[in-house]
Amino acid sequence: MYSLRELRREDIPIINKWRNDPELISHLGAPFRYINEEVDMLWYDNYMKNRNSTVRLAMTDESNVILGLASLTNIDNINRSCTAHFMIGEAVNRGKGLGTFAIKEILKHAFMNLNLNRVELSLLSTNTVIYLYKKIGFTVEGTKRKAAFKNGSYVDVIEMAMLKEDYYEKYEKD
Repeated sequence: MYSLRELRREDIPIINKWRNDPELISHLGAPFRYINEEVDMLWYDNYMKNRNSTVRLAMTDESNVILGLASLTNIDNINRSCTAHFMIGEAVNRGKGLGTFAIKEILKHAFMNLNLNRVELSLLSTNTVIYLYKKIGFTVEGTKRKAAFKNGSYVDVIEMAMLKEDYYEKYEKD
């Protein structure tokens, strides 16, 4: 039903559309800004030059249509840690299991293939998907009070992480 594949240059026009959607960006930690396609092409080129410290994956359906992004950034091979990011582009694709699939698959990749020990993420306290991260096994490690300015107000940012040992206990028993 769903799969992950490495991001491709031809995905950039769709991603650029998402990154210019104020409603979508209102749920993410980054501030809304207008981004032209050339900037996103440069972002992609930068990714291709830094694949040793970043993994950027397209979430796709059975027709290989891109539905969202799943990324591991700031991969630190000494401390064996990274930061995860997830975005589902169109509202119609949310609430259908795509996020659960992508999170579990990228965790498997981080712990089983990249030999990382820690995957962390940040999300706005107003983002209702926190229940999903908890269900999958992420632990809340703290709150950064009024750390993000969104839609004219400051909101808290929740810091969460999953350790390799937690992943193995929950998903790789036996």
